[in-house]
This record gives sequence, structure tokens and C-alpha cells, in this order.
Amino acid sequence: MMIPIGEVAVRTGVGEATLRMWEQRYGFPEPERANSGARRYSERDVDLIRQVVRDRDRGLALRAAIARARLPSGAEESLFASLRRALPELSPQRLPKRALVAMSRAIEDEALACAQRAVVLAAFQRERFYRQSQRRWAELARTARLAAVLADFAAPASPPRAPLELPLEPDAPLRREWAVVVDAPGCAACLAAWEVPGGAGPHIERVYEAVWTVAPEPVRAAARILLGNGRARAAELLADADQRLDELPLADEEGLERVVALTNRMVAYVARATVAPAPSPAM
Repeated sequence: MMIPIGEVAVRTGVGEATLRMWEQRYGFPEPERANSGARRYSERDVDLIRQVVRDRDRGLALRAAIARARLPSGAEESLFASLRRALPELSPQRLPKRALVAMSRAIEDEALACAQRAVVLAAFQRERFYRQSQRRWAELARTARLAAVLADFAAPASPPRAPLELPLEPDAPLRREWAVVVDAPGCAACLAAWEVPGGAGPHIERVYEAVWTVAPEPVRAAARILLGNGRARAAELLADADQRLDELPLADEEGLERVVALTNRMVAYVARATVAPAPSPAM
């Protein structure tokens, strides 16, 4: 049964004028329209509005609270599409593979530099791409609270002093995506990209469309999406993953100096990639 706006206001404590303002300014919630034009909401809409209210009560900015409500946490989600849906202000950039490698390495190096006991996760598409960066990720895993990589592994694995290896389902959207997520109190960053079809060939560099964010709540939600994908075939390896993530304080939204440091590092790496020989592929 669809719910009129007045009842939603009563059940959530959010006034009708505020609900209309949120819809106009942020595209949230997204009610259906009756033949008369009146707004009609679902029970899911009510739950999400309540979630936004709870997050606001604990100090989260409205834009971040709405972004968090929009991000799914289930398995087999496209991380790129989820970020685009939750943060429509993100501007996708089309990048050659070597530029994406450089940006990924910038995020990884920032994690090594500042993120103690971080959760570090990545989607590599193919196992062979991960093997080319295995030593690098072993170093990331050495001090991480949780480290895991997703690819087309034949079976789940928990190698000593290395990230968990989580197989992706054959039809998982992440098999076509590239992702790096670092979540720690001193550093939060997420890079997600999907490979543009037709960009491969013996003399053609692969091309990706990429988005990234350093907003703590979307980064945390991105981590949950990657873990949800991994849980589909490696639930036993991730039995305490949610607890480890929940125990991790969110990065400080006011820590602009860390954002500036990360952005500067990313830009420097990308600039170097355009003038120097391509680095060994990270993915």
C-alpha cells in the first residue's frame, strides 16, 4: 500500500515541506505520483527517511546522510553504479589504464603513509592482474585491520601475511569493474571504474570511466558493497568482517588536510603517468 505524504511526515517526524525540499534539492526520496499528482511513498521510502533522520541525529551532514541511504549494502552490486546513484554530483572521468593504475597507487600509498589499522579492499577483475601487484598488497595487508581482494579466483583463500582472496560470481558486475577502497579514521578514499567496451587490442590501451570520493560514509558503504560481493562465495572468510568495519571509527569529515594531501598525491601520480613509461599494471 502506498502512503500519502502526510502520513509519512507523522511516521518519520520530517515535515511535508522538508520532504518536498529534499526531493527537489537532492532527488530523495523518490515518491510515485497518483493520477491527481499527489505524492505516494513506499514502506522502503519510510525506512530510508528514518535512516536519514537517525544519521542526522548522530551528527552526519544531510548530504552525506542521504548519500548513505542511497547506497545499497547487499551482494553482487555494481560499485560504480552505486556511487553514481548515491552521489550524482560525482563527475565520471574517462581514463586510460595507466592513469587509473597511477590513481590506484596514489590511494594505496596514502593508506601506507597515514592509515593505521585500515580496511583495504580492491576489485581486480582478473586473478592475473592481482598477481602482478601481490607483493604490494601484501605490504598493505601487513598493518591492515582487514585486507581483501576480489577477482575471478577459482576458490577462496586466506594466505598468510596477505589479503584474503575472494572469488567473484561469474555474473557479478564487479567482474567488469576496478575498485580500490581505503577506510580508516585518518584516511578514507574510494576509486571505482568500469571498463569501456571496445578499448582492448594489441595496440589499444584499455579505457575506463572512473569516479572517486573521499567522503567517509560513501567510502564505508563502498567497503560493504565489496564485502557483500565477496561473501557470496567466501562467507566463512568474512565471518567477522562486518564487526571489524563497525568497530572502525569513520574518517573525520573535517580533515581537509588529508583530502588535500590525497588529492595532490593522486594528481601528481596521474601527471607522472602521462609523461613516463606505463608502470607495471596494478590490475
